[in-house]
Amino acid sequence: MHEYTVAYDIYATARRAALENAATGVRKISADFGEMSMINPEQVEFLFSALCEEDELFTGAVLEYRNVPVKTVCSCGYEGDERYVCPQCGKLPEIVAGREICVTNIEIEVDDE
Repeated sequence: MHEYTVAYDIYATARRAALENAATGVRKISADFGEMSMINPEQVEFLFSALCEEDELFTGAVLEYRNVPVKTVCSCGYEGDERYVCPQCGKLPEIVAGREICVTNIEIEVDDE
């Protein structure tokens, strides 16, 4: 179940960033999920919520995600979304976007002291 590992890694990344910045709370984590990452973002969101339930630092925290479409390029100059066969030359294009899972933003609260 790779989704649990991804959810935990997002939680741990946000927790580490919050502690390093003396946060009193984590409000929102934004993440990108590539279409080719083979991860179900809805399951990650559910598991992330379960991980946050017992952590006071994450009270009310939400995980927002964006699906990143596949983008490919080929040595012949083709750029598009064909994943397996370049429509111009028949070669295998290189996937340059759409495989990543990336935390893009973490919103935290801090005391103004």
